[in-house]
Amino acid sequence: MSGTNANAVEEKAPHSAGSPGLDRPTTLLLAIATGLSVASLYYAQPLLEDIRRALHLSTSGAGFVVTVTQIGYAASLLLLVPLGDLLERRRLVTSMCLLSAGALAVVGMSPNSTLLYVFSAIVGLFSTTAQMLVAFAASLAAPEARGKVVGTVMSGLLLGILLARTVAGYLAELGGWRVVFWVAAALMLLLAAALRSRLPLAPPTSDLGYGALLRSVITLLREEPVLRLRALYGGLTFAGFSVLWTPISLMLAAPPYRFNADIIGLFGLAGVAGAVAASMAGRLADRGGARMVTGLCGLLLTAMWLPMGWGRHSLAALIVGIIGYDLACQAMHITNQSEIYRLRPEARNRLTSAYMTCYFTGGVVGSSLASVAYSSYGWGGVSALGAAIGACICLVWLFGLRKKS
Repeated sequence: MSGTNANAVEEKAPHSAGSPGLDRPTTLLLAIATGLSVASLYYAQPLLEDIRRALHLSTSGAGFVVTVTQIGYAASLLLLVPLGDLLERRRLVTSMCLLSAGALAVVGMSPNSTLLYVFSAIVGLFSTTAQMLVAFAASLAAPEARGKVVGTVMSGLLLGILLARTVAGYLAELGGWRVVFWVAAALMLLLAAALRSRLPLAPPTSDLGYGALLRSVITLLREEPVLRLRALYGGLTFAGFSVLWTPISLMLAAPPYRFNADIIGLFGLAGVAGAVAASMAGRLADRGGARMVTGLCGLLLTAMWLPMGWGRHSLAALIVGIIGYDLACQAMHITNQSEIYRLRPEARNRLTSAYMTCYFTGGVVGSSLASVAYSSYGWGGVSALGAAIGACICLVWLFGLRKKS
């Protein structure tokens, strides 16, 4: 492998889990598991008004629930995800599911804001189980089918993201906001039992100490040019994704649409097309088509801002743009992960940590820029910003082609 440094990143031999590949039922279980794990990040978003009224919070106080959950998630990307290389992975992911179940249950019982904030952060902390499961699936898959398996598992993750808000809204209508978290806790308990029963043992792939393990994440970024490139693609892609989804509810709630929150939430379902792209992009990556997929995604991530920009006046144009844009985002994400998981089999969780930290950072930057763009220039400014980010992806891709030639 490129840039291997035995002193900086001392490893054991990779473990194949004693299997030439994953069977379909186990792959589907992993897809469901990633979806349920990541959904915990999003359950609260459509419930904030109900939570605000129940606990007598201010609007900003209710919004802080989302913030602390994201803070917990970001911390876990850096501090917990690398543990997948240091600890036995089946025990690790099942333990995290159990801890997530406990945190979700306490959120549902919270009588005050302090308990709500603390355990919402813990929910975010253990939501990275989804990222560990993606890396686990990549380790268990046969090399020639790794992209396909990662794509299938990521389809489950994407559906979890897209459907969490909708399901939470419906459950809250039936039984109140607390029921959402109690149902989620029960599902995580069932998931822990299923993973314990179905997944094989996967011994550690590293004998580094915890501190050295965390430092080796930086070492991997320094030594692996493919990781750096794919992290840059990922950060830019998620920045553009956040530019779209941060202000869109404000635009849809304003004239001429004046949509209510439940209708606005349905626009997320337009992104289900991205789940289809996930599996397709993984298959192309298996066949050596990663560079082509990346270039096509860059073009779509730029061009789709034309119909989305017109979406201020045309609902049909906006929906077409969202479908195309989300498809490109997810195809790029899967292609990136398929490429980085080829680098060092013994360090897949640390590769995930490095990549997802850059990915998440791009999202934070994109959200911040989108808020400024919308408040200063409206939806036209948001569209120009998103197109500029897409153009940056295209320039990085073209520069890479030039270096190859």
